[in-house]
Amino acid sequence: MRPEEPRPPLPVPPPRGAAVPTQPPPAWPAPAIPRAATRSQRMALVLGALAAILFALWLFSAILTPFVLAICVAYFLDPPVTRMRRIGVPRGLAAFLLVLGLAALCLLAVLLLYPLLIAQIGILIQRLPAYVTGISTLVQQALERAQEAFGPEVVDAQLRDLAVRQAGAMVTFLGTAVGRLIGGGVALFNVFTLVVVTPIVAFYLLRDWPRIIARVDSWLPRRSAHTLRQLARDTDRVLSAWLRGQLLCCLILGLFYAGGLQLVGLELGLIVGLMAGVLSFIPYVGSLTGFVTAVLLAAAQFGSWQGIALVVAVFVAGQILEGYFIYPRLLGDRVELHAVWVIFALFAGGVAFGFLGVLLAVPMAAAIGVVARYWLRRYLESPLYLDPPRTGS
Repeated sequence: MRPEEPRPPLPVPPPRGAAVPTQPPPAWPAPAIPRAATRSQRMALVLGALAAILFALWLFSAILTPFVLAICVAYFLDPPVTRMRRIGVPRGLAAFLLVLGLAALCLLAVLLLYPLLIAQIGILIQRLPAYVTGISTLVQQALERAQEAFGPEVVDAQLRDLAVRQAGAMVTFLGTAVGRLIGGGVALFNVFTLVVVTPIVAFYLLRDWPRIIARVDSWLPRRSAHTLRQLARDTDRVLSAWLRGQLLCCLILGLFYAGGLQLVGLELGLIVGLMAGVLSFIPYVGSLTGFVTAVLLAAAQFGSWQGIALVVAVFVAGQILEGYFIYPRLLGDRVELHAVWVIFALFAGGVAFGFLGVLLAVPMAAAIGVVARYWLRRYLESPLYLDPPRTGS
């Protein structure tokens, strides 16, 4: 016979009035354990986000200009709003006052400068034939002196006539292009967009800027959040130093060139000086374009080398002011954007997205430069760079 197995003890009921211990019911379904993202998933996320941004820029490029302008205004005005907030001014009120002041300043500048620019365009159209005659005469005199100095076998009559005709055609093209540039630049901006949409969007962005930054920060992947924050801080440092300093440089140079050319008596000095100041946003392009234009107009108007020398002196003084006072004090050594990289970015952005691409070119160039320097540091610290050469056995 099999031995009788022992029976389990019967449960003892708890005393009356005692609390009955309860066990939590088993969780169903069991909570999923998060898995680590693979390298391919992270790469797919980055490439997908970049593709979505580029597609959105391409799809909505026709309407994005006022919003990008508003973002630029909010970014430019965020430091003074933050300082006003620290002294007790509510951020909403500070944002409203600064956006209102900037809009009033731009409107005042338009009201003051637009009649002067229109008057200068009228002078240009009226005096253009005289300018062509003056520059042709000056070129012909210079070639005659060269012919006397080097002989007719070096400078013959056909070359002289060709140079005179080309100089006249150049002045005609230059005058027509300047007129079209001013007229087209005014027509580029819709009045409703410039006066209403951009300030309103800039106000809301500036008021909510810290919350927007905090919300974007909360969306960063936790694995790379620290690295992305550091890259964002580096981009902000480079971009703010270049953008704010460059805008102030453009303003100072525009006023200096316009005032200096007016003082030496150049009839179109105001429009040429302002054009040189605005184009100084592109390194070296503004000063060079303004210099060539002013010299040609001075040769056409004065017809003497003394007038041309005065114009050259104005631009030489402007270059000294720019190189030794403006750039060292306003930009200093914080700028890590090379001039060639900025010029390429501006032209590439203009070709890809037009005026919107020009607005986005410098921020994109700053971000790409920061990321490139980060990856370069990673490479210089990696075995790909530090791996010693193999020695023969």
